[in-house]
Amino acid sequence: MSYKPSVAIVILNWNGQALLEKFLPSVVNSTYPNLRIVVADNASADDSVDYVKRNFPFIEVIQNEHNEGFARGYNTILKQVEADYYVLLNSDVEVTQNWIEPVIDLMESDELIAAAQPRIRAYYSPELFEHAGAAGGFIDAYGYPFCRGRIFDTVEKDEGQYTEASEIFWASGAALFIKSRYWKDAQGFDADFFAHMEEIDLCWRLKRRGLKIMYCPDSTVYHVGGGTLETENPYKTYLNFRNNLSMLLKNLDTNRCFYVIFMRFWLDFITLLKFAAAGKFKHAAAISKAHRSFFSDLRRNRAKRAASGMPFNDKGLYKKSIVWQYFVLGKKQFSEL
Repeated sequence: MSYKPSVAIVILNWNGQALLEKFLPSVVNSTYPNLRIVVADNASADDSVDYVKRNFPFIEVIQNEHNEGFARGYNTILKQVEADYYVLLNSDVEVTQNWIEPVIDLMESDELIAAAQPRIRAYYSPELFEHAGAAGGFIDAYGYPFCRGRIFDTVEKDEGQYTEASEIFWASGAALFIKSRYWKDAQGFDADFFAHMEEIDLCWRLKRRGLKIMYCPDSTVYHVGGGTLETENPYKTYLNFRNNLSMLLKNLDTNRCFYVIFMRFWLDFITLLKFAAAGKFKHAAAISKAHRSFFSDLRRNRAKRAASGMPFNDKGLYKKSIVWQYFVLGKKQFSEL
């Protein structure tokens, strides 16, 4: 058998015993030969750890002393894991038997490929792409992330329209493959993000180094989504808006940074008004809180700005406004862009 690079699947868990019971068996059935599985526990208060140790004694369990959130939680755990590749896998993902091999083969084919994701379908509607990743992540000129197969709330049916391996802008944190050396070089996630958009920020920083992010259609996983913070949770709204602004400040070129963030304030304000008009006052307040938090952290995020002059791989950057295309021109499918 030819040499296979070592792969560590790392599942971050917080009070997710029910999810582990449902989805961990599919992970255990993975066929990749040079594999280790790690459950990284974020100080769960349920019986998650005991469940794993009792039923899967061959799985490694690493425990954080506190709930450090998604970003810092993974940073802490991965300092304790050695492998050629990390696979950051959500606890609410069902994998297929041969899901690892195609992604590793793709990433091994090119030194510049830093990260990749499989095709991600919806667990409860398996004919559809899943919201958080679909067939690969993109970003528009104003920092709005979207996916091939999912734009805002419109999700496409998977009819074989995205069957070629291709470069994308960001790979979903639901099933993120990354070469460990690039994870370490980039110093992992931005821990200040806590959760949401940390994978987009990481991919952007990698692309600022001229590296590639890929979509691998020959691997498929099924994601439930919303397992930790539901879509209707105002805290998720706060994190998404705050982290998006922080990401823009950190990664945009100087000649576009002020303009884009200025435009985003107005676009966010329109969203705030829409929430208020719909009676979703907690979500409107969350956007206002996100803006205040962004300004209070302005100095710290400015210090994180990417060094100028580095080669930027802009594949996956949609140089128009996805908001205008979707809401004004009515283009709901990726193929229409």
